[in-house]
Amino acid sequence: MMQVPGLGGFVRVLLPVHLTDGYTVTFGTWLGVHPDDLNRAFNVWWQAEYQDLQLEGRLANALPKWGLLGAAASTVVRDTDATPYVAHSGDPILSSVLSEEWSHADVLATLPLQTGTLQ
Repeated sequence: MMQVPGLGGFVRVLLPVHLTDGYTVTFGTWLGVHPDDLNRAFNVWWQAEYQDLQLEGRLANALPKWGLLGAAASTVVRDTDATPYVAHSGDPILSSVLSEEWSHADVLATLPLQTGTLQ
């Protein structure tokens, strides 16, 4: 989590994308949130109430292949030992990214990879 003067509050979130052949790629991204939601997240992050944390905001990073900077997103906590996951969106493109299966070759081709990370 962070508060950036002049920009607002942000919470780190995970955005899973289902790929063909049983693969998944999960993007770590930032969700821009209302200051009250940032405070609420901060207050429950290490508490039992974290499991019920749901956030509404807008993606603060563009994703390879789709862009989506500023797309509306809703999160849920799937694992209390992990950051929240983007689960829903009213944005039609982000909604399809979350719900459809994408060609793993096409998606992986858009990612900046370091030499030797995939074989």
